[in-house]
Amino acid sequence: MAVTIKDIARKVGVAPSTVSRVLSNKSKYYTSETAEMVRNAAKELGYKKNQAAVELVKKRSNVIAAVVSSVKTNFAEQIIDGIQQEARQNGYNLIIVYSGSADPEEQRHALLTAIERPVMGILLLSIALTDDNLALLQSSDVPYCFLSMGFDDDRPFISSDDEAIGYQATKLLINKGHRKIGIAGIDQYPYTGRRRLEGYKKALKEADITVSQDWIQPGDYSYASGEAAMKAFGKHTELTGVIAASDMTAIGVLNQANSFGIAVPTDLSIVSIDGTEMCNITRPQLTSISQDFFQMGVIGVQMLQQSVADGSERVDSQQFLPVSAVNRKSVRTLD
Repeated sequence: MAVTIKDIARKVGVAPSTVSRVLSNKSKYYTSETAEMVRNAAKELGYKKNQAAVELVKKRSNVIAAVVSSVKTNFAEQIIDGIQQEARQNGYNLIIVYSGSADPEEQRHALLTAIERPVMGILLLSIALTDDNLALLQSSDVPYCFLSMGFDDDRPFISSDDEAIGYQATKLLINKGHRKIGIAGIDQYPYTGRRRLEGYKKALKEADITVSQDWIQPGDYSYASGEAAMKAFGKHTELTGVIAASDMTAIGVLNQANSFGIAVPTDLSIVSIDGTEMCNITRPQLTSISQDFFQMGVIGVQMLQQSVADGSERVDSQQFLPVSAVNRKSVRTLD
């Protein structure tokens, strides 16, 4: 039986994509020590490159892989719709790989599923990779781009400006006369939550409003986080407005407020972040800071296409898409 790249990878303890790069003399993302181990293992095992397979891969480069996590929100469908439309219009096929939760092994399995196929590029939907899995992705020769998630480093991404989201949501309530404004269900440490909190605090500071730590209730953008946040605010909360980290979180806040006998928006105003169709289904309909998830998918495909056209193995782009305030029925103007 012929020796494969996977056999070499298993012997050395690296990803198959790393072996492929070493044997193709592509020097980025691996050390000279790794290259030496790979070449020695290839020689020891008697590896011979299958040129026919190489040519087959080159002919099958019209497939895009979208890696999707088990997010607690409901916007992934809109991103996939954007990817699908742009891919179809340009003659590309789409495969969707689910990475499950934040479990590192599930992430790794999903990445390998995409990397080991002859794909033209990988789009990662709101996925925070572990350091090891990021290294695995970067060690491949496949262009990639993150969607709906920004970073402080140079990773390519297309997302909304999270600081602007937090700022605009808070300003919307301030401009309606609110001065006691909470924020619910937001993760405080990763990039997204941290930047939104910065925008929230910036808007309050500009309005000379002192933030109480009790106004900030962390979570994971889920419905349950919204319920928990509203319970923490309490039945007799001093807040007149709440910013919800996602539409699902906003529904959790809304339903728990109703359980407390708090009327929205008469007693409490709610601004949701995301602006998906869920905002139109609730009663009252949710005022939102809306993101253009569909366009994220469209531009993601365009970025991969440009990378291939340039003959590059890397997407060199970080783009912020504008957000917009959509007024519905969940915010009251205070006298």
